[in-house]
Amino acid sequence: MYKRIRLVICTGVLVALIPGAAAGVKKGTRARQAEPGLRAGEQAVLWRKPRDIRSRNLYFGPGGKAHAPHSAFTFVREDSHGTSPKFDVRDEHGVKWRIKLGAEARPETVATRLVWAVGYAANEDYFVPVLRVEGLPARLHRGQNLIGPDGTIRNARLKRYSKGEKKIGEWRWRYNRFARTKELNGLRVMMALINNWDLKDNNNAVYDERRPAGSTGPEEVYAVSDLGASFGTTGRSWTRTISKGNLHSFGRSRFITKITDSYVDFSVPSRPALIDLSNPPDFISRVRLRWIGKRVPRADVRWIAGLLAQLSPEQIRDAFRAAGYTPEQVDGFTRIIEKRIVQLSEL
Repeated sequence: MYKRIRLVICTGVLVALIPGAAAGVKKGTRARQAEPGLRAGEQAVLWRKPRDIRSRNLYFGPGGKAHAPHSAFTFVREDSHGTSPKFDVRDEHGVKWRIKLGAEARPETVATRLVWAVGYAANEDYFVPVLRVEGLPARLHRGQNLIGPDGTIRNARLKRYSKGEKKIGEWRWRYNRFARTKELNGLRVMMALINNWDLKDNNNAVYDERRPAGSTGPEEVYAVSDLGASFGTTGRSWTRTISKGNLHSFGRSRFITKITDSYVDFSVPSRPALIDLSNPPDFISRVRLRWIGKRVPRADVRWIAGLLAQLSPEQIRDAFRAAGYTPEQVDGFTRIIEKRIVQLSEL
């Protein structure tokens, strides 16, 4: 009885706050995240046709073995954005890397490999189980508890900064130049496949890429730049340990919720929890994200399924092995992904 009363009160408060909060979210989002315009001779790219899906190396991912991190790193600066501890370093060859610690390190490493495998842009991410960084400050603002007394850092994701690539803006799921294309709808399916529930627009990036001589010229590359909230629950949960990179949560979660002759509904991203009512603007913004997994044209689902079906079980297994999961976890995650690909292929 008392729980119902509290729910009614919370709902009433939310309804009262919705007009102002929703207006704030909508206005702020549009003002902050306007798409950059294309310059003369430049083209926008969301997806490239992969001609080698069956032979792609998902252990090393987009950067390949040649770009894998080395052993010596020097601290540059700490980054305060997002929810995960992050800081930048340089290696002995002058290459800049961003180190991410915590619950997102493993799942993001896997996610970049799977989206890249079927043609989408992804960061060059590598998982390093143990490393040391010279020049670390006496105490980081975040993540100090993840660094050993001797300065040893465990279970880190390293993102390589590529030459000729510069982030120039963000793109929005609902309003972008690829709206209603099979490529964007395929990306929506990919987010459901890996249970990436944190689909805020500021987790998307537009990169200005200078292509090598003899190519078609400069490009604006659209990518989901933060894929860490994957392989767990279908939405934000009480703890990060079950909502990101958790085999038990991933295995128990629903994948497809509705199938019609024309479209498919997925469970990701799911409705935000009642605990999010404590922050009405955030609650409303997450409610607004639910459309991303809804009413995906069935033809476009079949299109991306045809690409995913070309991946072998060993390739999928390699993606999870690259993230340092145990053999039992690798097998468990791989079986779930394989099962989901079969479900998509049978539509």
